[in-house]
Amino acid sequence: MNLYFILLIPFLGTLIGASTVLFTRNNVSLGVQKALLGFAAGVMVAASVWSLIIPAIEQSEEMGNMSWLPASVGIILGMLFLLALDSIIPHQHPTSDTREGMASGLGKRSMLMFAVTLHNIPEGMAVGAVIAGAMAGNVNISLAAATALAIGMAIQNIPEGAIISLPLRSDGMTRRKAWMYGSLSGIVEPIAAAITILLFEHVSMLLPYLLAFSAGAMLYVVVEELIPETQQGKHSDTGTIAFAIGFVIMMILDVALG
Repeated sequence: MNLYFILLIPFLGTLIGASTVLFTRNNVSLGVQKALLGFAAGVMVAASVWSLIIPAIEQSEEMGNMSWLPASVGIILGMLFLLALDSIIPHQHPTSDTREGMASGLGKRSMLMFAVTLHNIPEGMAVGAVIAGAMAGNVNISLAAATALAIGMAIQNIPEGAIISLPLRSDGMTRRKAWMYGSLSGIVEPIAAAITILLFEHVSMLLPYLLAFSAGAMLYVVVEELIPETQQGKHSDTGTIAFAIGFVIMMILDVALG
């Protein structure tokens, strides 16, 4: 499979999810939203461990007992990077009425889009980092591993696309426009992936740090946003069970295909 096609697979998941607005009038219930967010969190945690952190440590085996260092530094830097974006980019999550980031005059629709966009940045970086490793012919990162990660991201992007497009339709937006907004929320993933690949071409020796950086960014989103949203109010068990399902599915994908 062409590496650049792999780059687009996660975006296809967003397109599929956003397309649900074309076939249904109903918004996503709170319980379903929590399940979808929990599932996404499980996929992201498993992807961070098997697709990014473990390969980062394996890449640093020549450092002996210090092989943990690049992964540790990368994770911390990735989390700090998302912390900065979270503090700057104005956004609002589907299950919350609280606005986050810098003050702005943006409407709720734009704030919801930016929330999902913020989630998609580290996902795109993760796919880009693994693709870069595969392109470099790295023995520990295969084309199959890159494909598995891209498929996992696409699967969890399906509910994210729906979570954006359906509320927009409920707010009075036309189906076509709601679909367009929901779809555009995922375009940042291939862009972030492409930027990561271009960055790798200039700093190829820093691949372990780049992999772990992407993992840290994703883990920040999970801990700061996704898990807290699944545990608010009722239906918290739904989110927990969905997390386990997402984690197992991504783990199977990575082990079986990678």
